[in-house]
Amino acid sequence: MEFPIVRMRRLRENPTLRELVRETKVTLDDLVMPLFAAEGISKKQEIKSMPGQFRFPVKGLVEECKKLRGLGIKAVILFGIPKHKDPRGAGAWSDQGIVQQAVRAVKDRVPEMFVITDLCLCEYTSHGHCGIVSGKKILNDPTLEVLAKTALSQVKAGADLVAPSDMMDGRVGKIRETLDRNGFHHIPILAYSAKYASAFYGPFREAVESAPEFGDRKSYQMDPANARMALREVELDIMEGADMVMVKPALAYLDIIKRVRDRYDLPVAAYNVSGEYSMVKAAAKNGWLDEKKVVLEILTAIKRAGADLILSYHSSDFAKWSKE
Repeated sequence: MEFPIVRMRRLRENPTLRELVRETKVTLDDLVMPLFAAEGISKKQEIKSMPGQFRFPVKGLVEECKKLRGLGIKAVILFGIPKHKDPRGAGAWSDQGIVQQAVRAVKDRVPEMFVITDLCLCEYTSHGHCGIVSGKKILNDPTLEVLAKTALSQVKAGADLVAPSDMMDGRVGKIRETLDRNGFHHIPILAYSAKYASAFYGPFREAVESAPEFGDRKSYQMDPANARMALREVELDIMEGADMVMVKPALAYLDIIKRVRDRYDLPVAAYNVSGEYSMVKAAAKNGWLDEKKVVLEILTAIKRAGADLILSYHSSDFAKWSKE
C-alpha cells in the first residue's frame, strides 16, 4: 500500500503513542558510572577537562556511591590514581593500593553497589604505558603476569567483576586461569575487547595522569580504521573466557557495536568515553546545544546499536533527570 492509505505520521502525532511504540529505551539499569579514587587528597578535586567529574579520596568515593545508589545507579567502575608511580606499576596489585582500598570501603559501606574494577597499568606506571616496558618496547607476555596479580588482588578486595582494558594479547585467558586457580570461578570478566587507539581519551588521561611518557599506544590498542579486526579481537577474548565484551569508544564506533552485537550472543558493553562527555559539556556551557536532549540521544544511539550496558560519565546526570 502507498500514500494516502499509509501515513507514517499517525504513530507520531500523539506523545503517549510515540512512547508506546518507541523501539529503544534507556533506563538506569543500562548504565555504569565511572569513578576516580585518588591517594594523597583529603577532599574531592574537580577534573578540569571533565566538568562535573571528580577525583575522590576513599571516604568521599564512598559517599558518592551512596548518592549514586540513592539515584538508582546500581553499578560503578573504579579507576585508581596512586600517589607514587614506578616503572612496573606496583601500586596496581598492592593489597593496599588505592583501588583495593576503595573497593573494600564501598563494599563495606554500600554493599548493594555492584563494583567493577578497571584492570590496567597505565594509571600506575611512571612511563604511562599499559604494560611492562623494556627500552621503548612494551612487552606483552611479562605484562600478563602482572595483570593477573592485579586482578586477583582486586577480587580479594571485593570486586564483583574485573575489566581488563590493556589490550595485551592473551590477558583474558591468563586472568581467568589465575582467578579459577584461586577459587574465584564465580567472578566474571568484562574484556575491553575492541579498544581503539582513540583521540577521545584525552580528558581521561589528564584525570589519571596517564599520558605516555614516550611514543603512543598504537602498537597494542586498535587502529581506528579497522572493523574486521575488532571481530577477531572479540572472538579471541571469548575463546579465552570473557563473559562480556566491550567496544571503546562508543559514539564514533557505533558500527563496531552493531557488528559485535550481530555476531556474538554475549552481553556487549560500550564505553561513552571522556572526550565524548567533555564535548557535550563544553557545547552545553556555550549554549550551543541542549545538554539533556543530546545526552539522551547519544545514550539511545549507543543502546540502539546493540549495547546491553553503557559506561558513561553522563550516568549521574541521567539519573537526576530521570527523577525529575
